[in-house]
Amino acid sequence: MRVYGADKVWKQMNRECIAVARCTVERLMKQLGLRGAMRGKRARTTVADAAAARPLDRVDRQFRADRPSELWVSDFTYVSTWQGWLYVAFVIDVFARRIVGWRVSSSMTQISFCMHLNRHFMRGAQAAMER
Repeated sequence: MRVYGADKVWKQMNRECIAVARCTVERLMKQLGLRGAMRGKRARTTVADAAAARPLDRVDRQFRADRPSELWVSDFTYVSTWQGWLYVAFVIDVFARRIVGWRVSSSMTQISFCMHLNRHFMRGAQAAMER
């Protein structure tokens, strides 16, 4: 089933050589009670604060390693699902360029915990992460 809003109807009519203004298509669709499917509002996921403190750059942006497990970096991303947002955190071995651990959560606080695991791994502490 195709869903056409005023813009798609107007473009299709122009392709079929029917001269009509876009606002006319909008008005007629409104009179007939026709509406296209509306997309959801985009979630604003990041609100950066220019005055906020930034983490120290301990490797001076030099993401190179001479041996495995010499340098691990961590990051996270968020993924939109039918049930809502999921947060995925992962730790990457810079030498091997492989993910050495990851965690998925519906809570940002659990993910921030995972981001700190990088420090613990480098000190040899045991931690529970998926492999």
